[in-house]
Amino acid sequence: MRAALIEVNLPLVRYAAARFRGSEPMEDVVQVGTIGLINAIDRFDPTRGVQFPTYALPTILGEIKRYFRDNVRTMHVPRRLQELWVQVSAAMEDLTVAHGRMPKVPEIAANLRIPEEDVRACLDAGRAYNATSLEAAQEHDGGLALLDRLGYEDATLTHVEHRDMVRHLLVQLPERERQIVMLRFFGNLTQSQISTELGMSQMHVSRLLARIFTRLRNSNSWEV
Repeated sequence: MRAALIEVNLPLVRYAAARFRGSEPMEDVVQVGTIGLINAIDRFDPTRGVQFPTYALPTILGEIKRYFRDNVRTMHVPRRLQELWVQVSAAMEDLTVAHGRMPKVPEIAANLRIPEEDVRACLDAGRAYNATSLEAAQEHDGGLALLDRLGYEDATLTHVEHRDMVRHLLVQLPERERQIVMLRFFGNLTQSQISTELGMSQMHVSRLLARIFTRLRNSNSWEV
């Protein structure tokens, strides 16, 4: 039963993984997201009245974001610089021991017999391995954290996950039913106006909306 639930809900994992397309191999992201799906299945309590996709999606996204935070560089580094960084890092350690101080760029370049521009590029690439926390205090800014100097908090961000879930459910509706929902809630048309627009009775529009709401509320109606 558990294996069947995982298999049935893999499209939800792929939907979540698609947000991170291009940054890492998609197979790796889907594999990490599947771990989040398994955790969601194990923890899900159907008696709480929450739809499973609504419960599972934040868990899946959280697992993927944790993977990127802990295992992926904060920026993409070309392979040539990755390999050269190993040499530059080793030379910096040797020269630090030899001179009793941090070496300068020309000294590293002369030691490795490479252009100074390559050394500078490697030093910039090396910073991609460690990100500065937004909450870390900045000494040159009077102890203020970087987060304190950023823009205002957008309250609508809390609704992003909900909007994505609604979009995910809407695309699974038949075209006519999806059109009715779009006209009613995104076009702000009344049932009477919708009936005129689509050439059907207002009573029929009302029945269709009631049926749509039932399907949206019933998680078992969706194959995700």
